[in-house]
Order: sequence, then structure tokens, then C-alpha cells
Amino acid sequence: MSGVAEPARLLVDGTEVARYVIDPKLDARHGPRPYLHPVRTLGGTVVTDALPADHVWHLGASLAVQDVNGSNLWGGRTYVRDVGYTWRADHGVMAHTGWSERSTQRLAHRLEWRDARGSVLLTECRRLTAAPLAGQGPAGGLPAWWLAVDYTLTAPAGQDVRLGSPATNGRPGGAGYGGFFWRAVSTGPASVFSASATGEETVNGSAEPWVALTGTGPDGGAYTLVFGGLGDGDRWFTRTAMYPGVGVAFAFERPVTIAAGTERRGRHTVIVADGSLDPAAIAAMSAIVSRNPQVG
Repeated sequence: MSGVAEPARLLVDGTEVARYVIDPKLDARHGPRPYLHPVRTLGGTVVTDALPADHVWHLGASLAVQDVNGSNLWGGRTYVRDVGYTWRADHGVMAHTGWSERSTQRLAHRLEWRDARGSVLLTECRRLTAAPLAGQGPAGGLPAWWLAVDYTLTAPAGQDVRLGSPATNGRPGGAGYGGFFWRAVSTGPASVFSASATGEETVNGSAEPWVALTGTGPDGGAYTLVFGGLGDGDRWFTRTAMYPGVGVAFAFERPVTIAAGTERRGRHTVIVADGSLDPAAIAAMSAIVSRNPQVG
């Protein structure tokens, strides 16, 4: 498509594991923003979905927040207290404004979070890093790799910025989504679990050190995703019944404010592995990741 920038690529040991779409030309109602898709295991299984029919505004792996000072930077309908989901002309955009680094192992760039009028709500510095994970996968299979997502959100000097969610705007049922979100793909039933809980209802809203999602890719290959890196006050947002997805929710129960002129920093990690890993293997892999803070 004319005018669309070529996606950046992330490689691990010479294998392409992800493409980063910088400037998607999408309907404003889909919450245009940079996103990772397709993301693959080292064995080639695709583990992200983008523009799915059930939620067209789900874009692979991305940062997305439904309520940023009243602007929808998630996409889709906005949840309005005492009304419910409503189509509104409140959709903003997360716009790429310049590269800081671009290589096949690390992507770093600057963004502006803008409202529907183009006014800047937040500025962001984001860094994505792909690295191999030492050790073998299940049954001596392919090594896994891991992704580090680092970002700094800065509020304008003269304005506080409030981050909210459908839950903070009155929706019941643990719909506190908005933050770093990974829309997975699975041709069979997906499952989500942590070290101490299993299933969407028990994992959703928790603050476990890690959360894992297992599924089956379009090629029939089994995969496991292991998420880590909750910030202070963050909670896990998980879905498997309606669709497979895991997110770091910034405002799961109550709004979060970035005070004028201050920063909010985050660092989230995702292990991408072939096969269905058990909790013991996941704990070992997570320990390796936690010992490598310099990656990224």
C-alpha cells in the first residue's frame, strides 16, 4: 500500500521472530498505533493475531489504553458509565515521530500519544529488544527467545494525565484492560495459568510474578508465552474464553495519574517458546530472564 512504511524486523540468531508495524494506515476507530505482528517462535509458529474479526482493533502486541484523559487509544467502542459501550468520536493515535536506534536486535523510537484533534497527550520513548534464551525447550527442543519492552511515558508540563479503563469507568467483570496487550492466536483452546492459579477467572486481576498462555498456532504447532514485569499497581488482564490474550493492565481497579511533567516507566518481558511448557520449566526460564536486566 502506497505511503505505508515497511515494517521493522527483529531477528534472533539470524531467524526473523517479529515484525514491527510503525505507521499502520487504519480506520481511526481501530486505534492506530505501532504494533508487533506477526510474532513467531523460533520454530516458525505465529503467536499473535491482528485485525481479528471478533475485535478488529486488536493489533498483535502493542501498548494501548482505552481512556487517556477521555481519549480512546485502544480502539473500538468506549465504555461510558451508566450507558455501556458506545461508539464515540474520541479515538486518538500513537504516532511514531523518530528513530533512536534501528537494528535487527533492538528497535528504539519516539512517539506521541495524540487525541482526536491531534493534541499531544503524552510523549513516549520506547525500546524493543529480542534476545535468545539460554537452555533448551521441552524435551530438548528448540531454544526459546524473549522480548523486552521498555518505555517511558512523559506528561506535558502543564497537565496531569489520567489513565483509565472500562472497569474504572463502571464496567463490571474484571475488564480493567489497557496497557501492554498481547492478542494471541490459537486454533484450539488456549489456557492461561500462573505459579499458583489456573484459568482466566482466577488469573485475571492477579499480581503474580509471571503468567503463561499456551495455545496452538495456525500451523498446528503448540507454543507457550510467558509474561513478566508488572509495574507497581499493575495487574494481569487475561482472556481465553472469548479470545486468547494477556495484558499488563495499568488501571485495573482505579485510575492512574501521571502528574504534569513527570514520567511513568515500564519494562515488560515475554518469553516465546515452542511447545507446551510446565510451571517448572517456566520458572527456570523466568529466572534466566530476571538475571539479565541489561538486555534491552
